[in-house]
Amino acid sequence: MQKKEKAVKTLRIFRKVHRLTGIILFLFFMFIAITGLILGWKKHTGGLILPETMKGKSKSLTEWLPIDSVKSISIKFFRENISATESDKIDRLDIRPDKGIAKIVFADNYWEIQVDGATGEVLSAEIRWSDFIENLHDASYLDKVFGIESGTIKLIYTSVMGVALLLFTITGFWLWAGPKRLRKLKTESV
Repeated sequence: MQKKEKAVKTLRIFRKVHRLTGIILFLFFMFIAITGLILGWKKHTGGLILPETMKGKSKSLTEWLPIDSVKSISIKFFRENISATESDKIDRLDIRPDKGIAKIVFADNYWEIQVDGATGEVLSAEIRWSDFIENLHDASYLDKVFGIESGTIKLIYTSVMGVALLLFTITGFWLWAGPKRLRKLKTESV
């Protein structure tokens, strides 16, 4: 009988931990699930979340303008057509030789400008909503808001949520397996 009582007690503890974790983290799990789902579909939204990648004139890098020129073209376009006052600090240059373009992604405002590597023509200038959603998804948006360059909020948030999800998975499994174990113990004791 002691095995059965111990199993029942363990099951009650897991049920309580699972319920409390679920209540406390419900909104966070929903938020992570929704933003994760959106990010999973970002390339399949017809440019709504992530701008479609354009195609340039030449795939041969030998025919391309110098990268510094591509960078200057994108900054000039940004200043003249998007904002004369917002930051034009560049986060990354994404070179796509197979498409003949360079994507210039700005650090502080989620803009992306696509420039033909050979001609320097601006092919696209759009907001990368996927980057904004990703920053919400992993809480790095809060690091940006509060000016924390080390990413401390993101690290704490992802650690807490990862451990919580692991705990939720373990207790959920036990809530599924525990009653089966109890039934087995009942049949053994009869």
